[in-house]
Amino acid sequence: MTIDKTVPDVETAVAGISSGSSIAVGGFGLCGTPMELIRAVLATGADGLKVVSNNCGVDDWGLGVLLAAGRIAKMTSSYVGETKEFERQYLSGELEVELTAQGTLAE
Repeated sequence: MTIDKTVPDVETAVAGISSGSSIAVGGFGLCGTPMELIRAVLATGADGLKVVSNNCGVDDWGLGVLLAAGRIAKMTSSYVGETKEFERQYLSGELEVELTAQGTLAE
């Protein structure tokens, strides 16, 4: 028996994501970033998100889009060094950060 998890569109794919959800986002650096899914999550209005990903994008790409909109409450990453907004939110206490070794994150 196989389970078919395909969905007809991106909105359906993110329909279960609500405020406070934990999500894992693929990509490495700026490569393989699922921008259509990130934009769809942004459109849901969900905030307080707990995100696990290699990094948090840059100021106008990748998860940086959700970060700039104030939608991410906690970021679990192995690298966090390319966005001024990330730095600002972290230093002001708006963003919780958990640094995790890349190998552990991949597992």
